[in-house]
Amino acid sequence: MTSVTEVDAGVTIARNLSAWTQPRFGALELMTRQNRITLFGAGRMGSAMAAGWIKAGLGGGIDIVAPRPSDLVTGWAREGQVRINPVASPADVLLIAVKPQVFGGVVEQLKAWVGPNTLVLSVMAGVSLATLEAKLGSPNVVRAMPNTPGLVGKGVTLICLKPDAGDGVEAQVRGLLTPLGAVEGPFTEAELPVATALSGCGPAYGFLLAEVMAAAGIAHGLDAEMANRLARKTVEGAGALMEGSPEDAATLRKNVTSPNGVTQAALEVLMADGAIPSIFVEAVAAAIARDQALAKETE
Repeated sequence: MTSVTEVDAGVTIARNLSAWTQPRFGALELMTRQNRITLFGAGRMGSAMAAGWIKAGLGGGIDIVAPRPSDLVTGWAREGQVRINPVASPADVLLIAVKPQVFGGVVEQLKAWVGPNTLVLSVMAGVSLATLEAKLGSPNVVRAMPNTPGLVGKGVTLICLKPDAGDGVEAQVRGLLTPLGAVEGPFTEAELPVATALSGCGPAYGFLLAEVMAAAGIAHGLDAEMANRLARKTVEGAGALMEGSPEDAATLRKNVTSPNGVTQAALEVLMADGAIPSIFVEAVAAAIARDQALAKETE
């Protein structure tokens, strides 16, 4: 049975495909219809990637391995855009989009898709290049860390390559990931946990901000529906303003903070010792520690 999460992901992706009116695929053109991409795992992020590839014109060259494919994925199969669970054979590109805790249990399945020339691209948090290489028996491994705004083409994806990876590998990886939004890096593996704690985890921080803003409004007497709508639209608008401005976040904050005004009164609480700035340092530290723990658990 298809899970509610898978259905929601499919609806979200399908709804937002039309928003990608001017895709920036760049090096994706390096790939041809003769190249086969195998996507192992088709949850939210895996499906978002497949959607971008289909829009880029690579439909028909995508294999999806998923025990319970969503309605969206089965719809692509009916249209001839993808093949679902074909007989395993070495892929040109293998994208691993399963949870890191699942990786150990599917290694033997994954090996069937890996040949001497397969490019292996992992979006699993914490699973190192060395672990990928050792367990899959291939030196052609790359790590990437996308985030969920990739579902609407507004994501940030971090890439991490082996030091000896050629320019052609980086160009191909960037092309594969650009349908999700910006591609940043390459990062070293020492840097990747920190960058992941910012952009990989970051959407949850933004959602939490809207959540607690609404809760504060409710606590002070606003109707719940109105409080949630105001908080959501305010966070959306602030993000859009920042996207369109050359100024950094600190300057934008100062620009909307009148001296001795109501915004300043609120910010004095939020930015006090032990408040948001220091809490975020602690939060990022916790995310980094968990990323490093996952690396050890999956070795």
